[in-house]
Amino acid sequence: MGTEHIVKSFDAELQRINGEITRMGEMALGQIEAAIDVLQRRDSKAAERVTINDDAIDELEQVISNDVLRVLALRQPMARDLREVYAALRIAADIERIGDYASNVAKRSMVLNQSAPVAPARGLPALAGLASELLAEALEAYRLRDADRAAAMRDRDAELDAAYTSLFRELLTYMAEDPKQITPCTHLLFMAKNIERIGDHATNIAENTWFLVHGESMAGSREKADKTSE
Repeated sequence: MGTEHIVKSFDAELQRINGEITRMGEMALGQIEAAIDVLQRRDSKAAERVTINDDAIDELEQVISNDVLRVLALRQPMARDLREVYAALRIAADIERIGDYASNVAKRSMVLNQSAPVAPARGLPALAGLASELLAEALEAYRLRDADRAAAMRDRDAELDAAYTSLFRELLTYMAEDPKQITPCTHLLFMAKNIERIGDHATNIAENTWFLVHGESMAGSREKADKTSE
């Protein structure tokens, strides 16, 4: 087998893995949108479908893991090629976790539907919209191998932290003023935290893109604006 054929074959395998990650990212974005949609419509049957659809993301993550392991075993990539394969494995794992968090939001919406609507729930769509925007930007930076775009997205994670902190404090105030709302608001707190964690995993994708391009970790620590522990 000639060297040129080997290179073309390896490139084809990487292209396939990248295509699988793109599909996986699109599925995760769809899951976030669907989870918030069923929350707003208070549709428990549709929420159940969202949780079932998470299996497809899990299965694709397993496919990518198997593809990566095969490439490592057969091709033994080095330098930039090795970073390509490593980043794909890490990013697939982050997308899988994002799918889990979206599914968790849908699951808790089913519990919320057993009670009367709670006013602070109106803040979740905006929070989820920001998380989706950050994830889409991280995925695009990875697709383009644009390290600067990835760095800019990483810096924006603080926006999501600040929005989450604001909603967290609103929910605590609401619970203090009306103790009967403690149970539904507790579910909303968990849902908001799941959305905030989506932003963290989107940031991981951006950091892995930077590593892929430059071969080193991003300098400095992430700016954090999550003040809920204070």
